[in-house]
Amino acid sequence: MESWHKVGFIYAHPDDETFLSACLIRELADRGEEPVLLLATKGDAGKKNGAFAHSTNEELAEVRTQEMERAAQILGLAVVEHLGYPDGKLKEVETAPFVDAVVDFINKHQLKVVVSFPEDGGNYHPDHVAISQITTAAVLSGRCPSVEQLYYYFTAKLAEDGYKPSLIIDTLPHWAMKAEALRAHQSQILAIHRHFGDLIVCPESRRYESFVLAYDQGALL
Repeated sequence: MESWHKVGFIYAHPDDETFLSACLIRELADRGEEPVLLLATKGDAGKKNGAFAHSTNEELAEVRTQEMERAAQILGLAVVEHLGYPDGKLKEVETAPFVDAVVDFINKHQLKVVVSFPEDGGNYHPDHVAISQITTAAVLSGRCPSVEQLYYYFTAKLAEDGYKPSLIIDTLPHWAMKAEALRAHQSQILAIHRHFGDLIVCPESRRYESFVLAYDQGALL
């Protein structure tokens, strides 16, 4: 990770960044980097828990944007930008302007390293798959000359296909920070508990954040 400078994370929804890469983001921030985040949606169609059960999609979008701001402070993100596309409908967004928006973000921040979902989206969520495809298309477009590497979050499907992670971050030393960032996404806390338990201890199944190099110096691997 020593060569990681000007790093951007491109995901679909608020909380994706914390689920998948909280500790990587925090480690970059702690060594003086200024990691940035682009979210395709504001999570307006997310499951509505507890006090948010009767929120409209517009109200939930506002809540989740505020939650993302709190999580960003915990993680050390320098910038969070939202494209504001409809949650759950990224596959319906016209491809060309979507790619243009990601290209613009990459070029605005002169990113050298980009991190996103793999082709299967990690769990085949259509929004995750869509943002992976769009991000990859942006990197391969020839219009982002600053980009040297593209990493995908490492999944079981990639392991089955014979890939090995290029970078592994142990969550355990950072667990208190990651748990705090997860709690910041309070409107989604029931889903968070399903994946991470009560957040008091780091679940072994979620201990490591792993990433695989997908594109390096002009070539898709």
